[in-house]
Amino acid sequence: MSVSSRDTEDIAINTSARWIQLGLGMVAMMAISSPQYVWTLFVKSFQSTTGATLPAIQVTFSLLIVLQTWFSPAQGWLVDRFGPKLLIAVGGALSGLGWVLSANVTSLTGLYLTYGLFCGIGTGIVYVGIIGLMVRWFPDRRGFATGMVAAGYGFGAILTTFPIDTMLKTSGAQSTLVTFGIILGVVGVLAALGLRNPESHETSAAKANISAKVKTSVHDFTSKEMLKTPLFWLMFVMMTMMSTGGLMVISQFANFTRDFGVADVMIWGLAALPLALTVDRVTNGLTRPFFGWVSDRIGRENTMGIAFILEGFAIGLMVLYRENALAVVLLSGLVFFGWGEIFSLFPSTLTDTFGTKNATTNYGFLYMAQGVGSVLGGPVAAMLRESTGSWLPVFGLIIFMDILTGLLALFVLKSWRQKWFERHRHA
Repeated sequence: MSVSSRDTEDIAINTSARWIQLGLGMVAMMAISSPQYVWTLFVKSFQSTTGATLPAIQVTFSLLIVLQTWFSPAQGWLVDRFGPKLLIAVGGALSGLGWVLSANVTSLTGLYLTYGLFCGIGTGIVYVGIIGLMVRWFPDRRGFATGMVAAGYGFGAILTTFPIDTMLKTSGAQSTLVTFGIILGVVGVLAALGLRNPESHETSAAKANISAKVKTSVHDFTSKEMLKTPLFWLMFVMMTMMSTGGLMVISQFANFTRDFGVADVMIWGLAALPLALTVDRVTNGLTRPFFGWVSDRIGRENTMGIAFILEGFAIGLMVLYRENALAVVLLSGLVFFGWGEIFSLFPSTLTDTFGTKNATTNYGFLYMAQGVGSVLGGPVAAMLRESTGSWLPVFGLIIFMDILTGLLALFVLKSWRQKWFERHRHA
């Protein structure tokens, strides 16, 4: 009887431990979200202090995204090698330090080396590190857990946007950057200090509760082994296509809504453009845990098919009703509800397929697809718009890629993964 009670107590402790880890992971993600999401608030101030043109200033933002995504394999390897606590704490500190140091820059080079370099490397370490940690703690709820921390990255800026905007107007950019850089850096470091990898016995019960709809690997594959498989490159191409569509809408939203003539139309007392951006941020956050939770129950590929094709149809309807401001606002929210879940579905699917031991490093390689998508969805999409004189070819291409990716998930990825598991079941 006493043994049974002790076992029950151990299970309860282990269960609470992983939810604590999830909470700390969300806090760490929220602490690093502002450098990306509130960047636009500082652009004018940086132009004044450096005397640079707008395109030159915007290189800082591109540098941040490139360092965050294209260096993620190395960042993931460091986290796997030295543990999440130390590396994620360093990442949180670097992200905050980037803001503090950028407060006093007077040159473009200084801005690139502070806000771009420090924040880019710092946010990249934290992002891939937290995702890699959650797929280990939640083998039975990988989709939901990664979706929650990815949502934290999106929602974090909602808490800081208005306070930062207010302080900018009252105290100036220098004080705002220093104050919030210190606050966000300290919060990120403190959250990281409570993070750790799970012990094997802490996830054994969770592994027994994995849904029959979710296939998981019994073997751990290195990044070198993973990169040799067509299965990984299929996922990389799929994530690149989905990233391209979503990032095109994010980066070009103001431009095409102005071209459609709806950006400044008033809806419920608010201009359509900022209203749509607010709605989009909410749905882009909510979709991550929602579709992650769905995928834990009906399977990754089935969920991908539903979400990706949903985005394709939503974009089609938004283009069809592009002269109706209310329709654009509502449908843009649906577009992001069909897009943001890539940040929960792809890391979950990758870890299910290639194991947990090298999950952080492995996801670092897949996360590079986000960097490729930022190039295709940003400057390449803009070039296509300029060469054709219309946004319609751009949207047509995005709709095609969304639906194609959904069909690939249902009819190619699912069968390839099934064969993969059968081949390595007794390897």
